[in-house]
Amino acid sequence: MKEAKRVQDPLIQRQYDESLYEQEESGGLRTQVIDEVKKQIGLAGPLIAVSLLQYCLEVISIMFVGHLGELPLSSASMATSFASFTGFSVLLGMGSALETLCGQAYGAEQYHMLGIQMQRAMVSLTAISIPLAFIWFYTTTIFIALGQDHEISNGAGMFIRWMIPSLFAYGLLQCLNRFLQTQNIVVPMMIISGVTALFHVFLCWVLVFKLGLEIKGAALANTISNWLNVVLMGTYVKFSPACKHTWTGFSKEALHDVTSFLKLAVPSAIMIW
Repeated sequence: MKEAKRVQDPLIQRQYDESLYEQEESGGLRTQVIDEVKKQIGLAGPLIAVSLLQYCLEVISIMFVGHLGELPLSSASMATSFASFTGFSVLLGMGSALETLCGQAYGAEQYHMLGIQMQRAMVSLTAISIPLAFIWFYTTTIFIALGQDHEISNGAGMFIRWMIPSLFAYGLLQCLNRFLQTQNIVVPMMIISGVTALFHVFLCWVLVFKLGLEIKGAALANTISNWLNVVLMGTYVKFSPACKHTWTGFSKEALHDVTSFLKLAVPSAIMIW
């Protein structure tokens, strides 16, 4: 009887109901956290894979050059480091501005502006690539002026000259990456990058060994593979239904208000550089 009375007591019953509510709320919160973690992993995993696959193109080329001897390996390594410092890191930083601009447009449901912002970034990064290409062209002179070995400097200069076209491809690729990333379209990016990386291994083997281009073949393979990435991703953006609202074709509007992009792009480049 005492036990029945305790259960029927209004105060006890209210405390019991509140305890159940807190447990249910805690369980719901835990479920939400788990779901959110799964979503984050679903986005972060493919993006990490994309970054690694696109970066490994240079690593694969260096590995093939390593079989040619110490001098080619030293030249290619120095050229790759110089290219990353004076070119790729600058374009990577400037392209990061699209994460903010495209994110704002996507959140405001101004979907057509994603394509406009991407085109604006492409124009800007292509323009920036021109003076960077001149720096790459005179790599040999720069290395010799800095007191580097003449043979290594000549090899590095030859390697990086064959990579000059990939500088423009890399800038366009960063724009495409950010454009798709903002829309959470990450799996197609990963698949395209994976296909290109596999093709790059075969391409390096053909150009470096079979055609006898040696160090020039490794640099040319970088250029071809970067442009292949751009072509495949551009084709996906053009024909995929997932981008039909965000890519509406080329527009002259992209040539207007370029300064708004540069105001974000330049500080982003400085932070990464």
